[in-house]
Amino acid sequence: MDILIRPGDSLWYFSDLFKIPLQLLLDSNRNINPQLLQVGQRIQIPGYVTTSYTITQGDSLWQIAQSKNLPLNAILLVNPEIQPNRLQIGQTIQVPQRLTWRLVNGQQNYDYSMMMNDIKKLQTAYPFLQGTPIGNSVLAQPIPEILIGNGSKRIHYNGSFHANEWITTPIIMTFLNDYLLALTNQTTIRGLSMGPLYNQTTLSLVPMVNPDGVNLVINGPPANEALKNKLIAWNHNSQNFSGWKANINGVDLNDQFPAKWELENARNPQTPGPRDYGGEAPLTQPEAIAMADLTRSSNFAWVLAFHTQGRVIYWGFENLEPPESQTMVEEFSRVSGYEPIQSANSYAGYKDWFIQDWRRPGFTVELGSGTNPLPISEFDTIYQEALGIFLAGLYL
Repeated sequence: MDILIRPGDSLWYFSDLFKIPLQLLLDSNRNINPQLLQVGQRIQIPGYVTTSYTITQGDSLWQIAQSKNLPLNAILLVNPEIQPNRLQIGQTIQVPQRLTWRLVNGQQNYDYSMMMNDIKKLQTAYPFLQGTPIGNSVLAQPIPEILIGNGSKRIHYNGSFHANEWITTPIIMTFLNDYLLALTNQTTIRGLSMGPLYNQTTLSLVPMVNPDGVNLVINGPPANEALKNKLIAWNHNSQNFSGWKANINGVDLNDQFPAKWELENARNPQTPGPRDYGGEAPLTQPEAIAMADLTRSSNFAWVLAFHTQGRVIYWGFENLEPPESQTMVEEFSRVSGYEPIQSANSYAGYKDWFIQDWRRPGFTVELGSGTNPLPISEFDTIYQEALGIFLAGLYL
């Protein structure tokens, strides 16, 4: 929600008026010097939208404010042209409304366009969110990273490395939405206040590493006839892509990292297909390159890669993980009920590479149980299991 500065206004005043933490206001208006506000300057208020209200007989701005549980000044700020004593029946005004509901609906077949629309909605409503693409997919779809938080500790969560594990994306997006609601409404999640977590941690999210693959699983092959025929051939001449894990080049993105890639490659398929082909060499696919570049530039304290399925958490690689990894995974297990497993006896995965090159904690979380893609009817159960892990990743 946007408002215009009046004489005497300050961000501190707006923080009190709209009951929004000052830090969120500052982070929503990074291009503005709070000490040098100018009359007429546009300010973004996070966690609010405006709704239209039509004046009826006997209405006054004071009565409208009372009925909406708002200060009168909040209504005046979003209607700077209104003369309070000259309201006319049928006149339309804008009324601030605090967001107390999710903008993300994760309980549906959640493809790339849905995610991008939701990111746009969240960034509009919560302008303290930052986000830029980290690279593009094979089919030139920008891969977004979302940043939330103001802390020096940087951590990272990602989802949908594997196409038919796409439910991890709306799970992550729903957590992001709930985190935003708790911050702006100053409420708790499972008894935890989110404000201190926001101030101590910067959370990086890449909700959909593999957009082309996700779209293939959910929507079927692209219209391009040559590409469609190639994909069907790679998919064992089947047009059912529900078992497809790879990117659109038939390369398994979680077998693309230089962590004993040669060992994984030797026991896996040697040609493109729906799963397990690690490519001709490590880091040949644009999605894997984008994730590697992001990780190299971000100084993450730890990373969590969300996959499905199995209700387990893998936390080691070749005994290179630091001692605190075991302490952390025990907490993740406690809050989720998932089983910690040190090694999956596999190589070339994202968390393997992170542990190997940084000697910092890295985790692969296998959400839910069943056959991929997990049914959307399991969404609420999976989300509640994952929620404790999302929170523990912030507060540990």
